[in-house]
Amino acid sequence: MIPIATWSSLSFEEKKRLLSRPVLAQKKDLKKDVSDIVYGVKNGGQEALLEYARRFDDSKLDSFLVSKKEIEEAKGLLSEKEVLAIKRAYEQIFLFHHKGLPLEYDHEATKGVRVWKRFRPIERVGLYIPGGTAPLPSTVLMLGVPAMIAGCATKVLCTPQRQDGSVHPAILYAAKLCGIEKIFKVGGAHAVAAMAYGTCEVPKVDKIFGPGNAYVTQAKLIVSEDKDGAALDMPAGPSEVMVLADDKADASFVASDLLSQAEHGEDSQVVVISTSQKLLEEVLSELKEQLPLLSRKDICQKALTHARMILVDQLNEAFDIANQYAPEHLILQIASPEDFEPLIKNAGSVFLGAYTPETMGDYVSGSNHVLPTYGYANTYSGLDVKAFMKHITFQMLSKEGLYDLGFTAKTLAHMEGLTAHENAVAIRLKEIEKNVHKGVRP
Repeated sequence: MIPIATWSSLSFEEKKRLLSRPVLAQKKDLKKDVSDIVYGVKNGGQEALLEYARRFDDSKLDSFLVSKKEIEEAKGLLSEKEVLAIKRAYEQIFLFHHKGLPLEYDHEATKGVRVWKRFRPIERVGLYIPGGTAPLPSTVLMLGVPAMIAGCATKVLCTPQRQDGSVHPAILYAAKLCGIEKIFKVGGAHAVAAMAYGTCEVPKVDKIFGPGNAYVTQAKLIVSEDKDGAALDMPAGPSEVMVLADDKADASFVASDLLSQAEHGEDSQVVVISTSQKLLEEVLSELKEQLPLLSRKDICQKALTHARMILVDQLNEAFDIANQYAPEHLILQIASPEDFEPLIKNAGSVFLGAYTPETMGDYVSGSNHVLPTYGYANTYSGLDVKAFMKHITFQMLSKEGLYDLGFTAKTLAHMEGLTAHENAVAIRLKEIEKNVHKGVRP
């Protein structure tokens, strides 16, 4: 099903091709089509949003806002098991993300020169929850919990309506736990544009978070480049996992991890690297056994056409490959995996040991499942509370502090030819020196 490549026998170009991602399948005119939608909403407001929803979603709604009654009734429409699962996941995610609140600090390396940093929440944030064949309350929690902890005053959630014009109660219940009250039954590029520019119904936000299809991703990119639009959380691509396994790894575990990621979409990529040819062959056998039993086996089958199996001589070589690939998810199915933590430089989220499937990070371990994909893990981090905040630096100098550092600032300003900068310091130093001549120290 998947050829096993021996890393040491490959040329530089062959290695490069082996670690390449699937080419993003995009409609030829995607950017133009999405631009038309985005600027249609920007210029046409609510009426344009209603028109796009009718055209693309067969919407019959005159208003997208989810009522307070719908939110209040959502919990009662779920089973007790579903409610408990959402609540437990919320608690786990809250506990982990609360630990991630950034530290503020004051600094006074020079007497009379105080500099300090304070964090403030982004006031208005947009949370996009994709639609599809199943609800995604887990993504609501992954976005809503850190936004709540950060203290974002306005949290706007957009998600596609179901065929009957409703939103799944699991999404509404998860949103309520996160203190989200502004929920709208609209999805796609037009929903992103509505949050970025605002309409008479949908509030404008400052930054948009959340995954989506190619249209949603393109819309986020377009509005982030417009000064009147909204920032985005991170670049997005198809989901991916890389598993590093030694000769003691359980082949059935490895295969299950590969398939759990492959079922996300046909363009997902799964990679397994091992020091054992036997293990790789056993994984192939397990894939053949497990695949037919899955509800999304057709999607998995197509995703496996992008899969890679790599044989290496040493584990250190596997970590070199992993850092080069920079996977969204990295799983270590090796002995004493925590000992190898220092070797990991580029990864979205890491899962250590045989009993840490990636599924747990998707739902309930507490870490965030909104992660950089397509190699962006070499420069971007997964979502956390800090993504919903920005920091402001403050400074305050006494006369003594300015007298101590002012001459340095004057000299640097003079070197750069910025005489107004120089003068702003000089005029103050002159006033201070008058008092110095009178015997008064600053």
